[in-house]
Formats: sequence, C-alpha cells, structure tokens
Amino acid sequence: MGIDLPVIWAVIIGFGLMMYVVMDGFDLGIGILFPFIRDRGDRDTMVNTVAPVWDGNETWLVLGGAALMAAFPLAYSVLLSALYIPIFLMLAGLIWRGVAFEFRFKADETHRPFWDKAFAWGSYIATFSQGVALGAFINGFKVTGASYDGGSFDWLSPFSLFTGVALIVAYALLGCTWLIMKTEGELQHRLKALAPTMTLVLVAAIVIVSVWTPLTHPSIATRWFSFPNIIIFSPVPVLVVATTWVMMRVLRNETHASPFLLALLLLFLGYTGLAISLWPNIIPPAISIREAAGPPESMGFTLVGALFVIPLILGYTAMSYYVFRGKVRAGEGYH
Repeated sequence: MGIDLPVIWAVIIGFGLMMYVVMDGFDLGIGILFPFIRDRGDRDTMVNTVAPVWDGNETWLVLGGAALMAAFPLAYSVLLSALYIPIFLMLAGLIWRGVAFEFRFKADETHRPFWDKAFAWGSYIATFSQGVALGAFINGFKVTGASYDGGSFDWLSPFSLFTGVALIVAYALLGCTWLIMKTEGELQHRLKALAPTMTLVLVAAIVIVSVWTPLTHPSIATRWFSFPNIIIFSPVPVLVVATTWVMMRVLRNETHASPFLLALLLLFLGYTGLAISLWPNIIPPAISIREAAGPPESMGFTLVGALFVIPLILGYTAMSYYVFRGKVRAGEGYH
C-alpha cells in the first residue's frame, strides 16, 4: 500500500496551524490584555515573558503557508484570493505589533504610550483578522473550476465577525493563563481574577459557534448529529464542559501552570471540532484534499524537506522555552 500523501500533508498543515495558535496565541494575548493592565512596570513584565521567544512563534505561520502552496496549490490560490483583505490586515497588524514590541523599550517618556497602544492595536487587528478568516473559511467559498468566483468582500458576514471577536477572547485567555504561569505577586493575582470571566465568555462563544454552524450548514449538522456519529463525537463537547469545570476550580487555588494547560486543551477541543466538521474538505464546502492536491512527485519531494525541517523547528523551539523557563520578575527578567 502506497503512502497517502494528501492525508499526510493535511495532517502536517493542521499540525502547523495548531502550533501557531498555541505558540503565537498567548503572545498576541499579551497585547490584547494591555488595556486591562495600566501599570508600566506590569506591562514590561508581561512583555518580558515572551521577549526571548516571540519571534520564533510565528515560524509556524510561515510553515503553514509554505506547506499549503507546496502540497495544495489549488487551495492556496483560492484561499488567498478569497481572503486577501483579512490576510493583508493580519500581516499589517503583525508587522505593526512587531515594530511596537521593539520600540516601546527604546522610546522616551513622551512616545512610550504611543508604542504601548500600537502594540495593543496590532495584536487586536492581527487576531481579529485571523478570526474573520476562520469564519469565512467555515462558511465556504464560491469556486468555478480552479478559480475563486466570489467577490472581494464575501468573507465579511455576521458569522465571520463573531468568530473574529471569539478569537480575541480565546487569545486573551491564553495570554492571561500564560502570565499566571510566568509571573507572581499582585500581577498574577489580578490575572487570576480576570481568567474565570474570560473562560466563561470563551465557552459561551464556543457554544454559539457550535449551534450557529450546523444551523446554517446542513452538511455539518448531518456530520455531527447522524447516528452513530453523535455517539462517536460526543466526547468533544463533554470534554469542553469537563475542562471548563476543572479550570474554574483550579483558578480558585494557588496555581501556576494548570490554567495554561487547560486553556490549551479548550482550544485544542475547538480545533478538533472544526476538523470534524470540515474533513476532508480543504476548500469548503465541497473541494477535498485529494481534489486540491498537487502532483504526487512534488508532494513527495517537498515531504522530504518537511520531515527534516519540522523536527528542527520543534527542537530549537523546545530548547528556547527550556532555557527561558521559570518566573519573570519586574526589573529582573528570568531567574
């Protein structure tokens, strides 16, 4: 039996996107939390928790885009044509945020508030754009032959706007729980007080998306609620409820890493639900990974490179997080 290259590449791209959500999600979440934390010293501490690693977090976004172009060129051309505006806004937000990240430490007292606002706004714009693109992806695209046949603003809908806001809440929770793990003292206590509200808002957003999606997409409703699928997929919503319950309990106690791990589990469950709803389509609602796949020769050739590059990325990422493990104190960095 030969190697199923489309499935392997779909798993690689899915893994890369999930890693991006995990790695850059809490990074962007720190900027989203800036308006809630006014103290300059606390803001410096928040930024210092990701200062050694934030550049590498976006490697996974680059990997996902490059892999999509190499393995599924049809999907790459259609998705970029359909989502040109939100992708452009996302990149603009990431660039603006990156500039602000560096400049806020170098600015004088007059200009520093400007760069703090730029850091926050860049985080909001990048995150909201990603969420809008996700909502548009779930809604699907008009494709004729091998070309996108929709309008420039087909991505804009009430559902995509809602998913944009929902992703802001998700990243804010990731950032909040990351800071609970990496900080201490008054800042940590303030974030622990904020985390329960964010958790409940995120779960409410997950419930709304979970109801809204099957109501507007009969194929997704059939996927989830037909028998025996309703039994097979039932662990996903059950685990969401259980994870939320555990999260609310651990936030009442003296805790550090547990909330962050539970927040990651909540996002992974949401990601799993998305995969269940859309598989095996890579261009919803009807173009599958096999229909969008490139030539087997090119997929096999690039797979060799991916199998070399991905362990390398995982290795240096793990090393960087290991080296910069531990708490971050105001004015002292890591200890």
